[in-house]
Amino acid sequence: MMGRIFAVVLLLYALGFALFSVTLPTPLTDARRTDGVVVPTGGPGRIERGLAVIERGEARRMLVTGVDPDVRPDELAAANGAPRRLFRCCVDLGHEAVDTRSNADETADWVRRNRYRSIRLVTSNWHMARAAMELRHALGNSVEIVRDPVTANPGFALLFGEYNKYLVRGLVMRLGIDL
Repeated sequence: MMGRIFAVVLLLYALGFALFSVTLPTPLTDARRTDGVVVPTGGPGRIERGLAVIERGEARRMLVTGVDPDVRPDELAAANGAPRRLFRCCVDLGHEAVDTRSNADETADWVRRNRYRSIRLVTSNWHMARAAMELRHALGNSVEIVRDPVTANPGFALLFGEYNKYLVRGLVMRLGIDL
């Protein structure tokens, strides 16, 4: 009996991973306006996508969360080939976050300070499910979260690790354990 239960759980786990892997989200194709855009550091194309959103007028401000405390706006602008004026007017750097959970907490503080009702989350496609889950947990249901993933081609190990983090963190949240 226990062997069958284990087999069913293992099968569900494997099917869940397969589904997670083949249903990675795709970038937005419509010009959707939000109050702000948030970009967790850590993957190629994220900051560039966020800056493009600002330049098109689809959001008022952008938060880059998880920035090393030694990095300054002018340095980040230069590293991304962006005009410094864009960083001066419209980009905030968050230096407190060190992981996905603290990215969400830092973002929630920023959203509340600015009284935003909608934000666009820009992160890698493989990271979107967990980042959005963490952000929803930190913000509650009062703020609309628009997902705008950057396409990446993660390998098996990265996807497998992310799937496990997503499952564990989701379970922890559902159980009300605040680790």
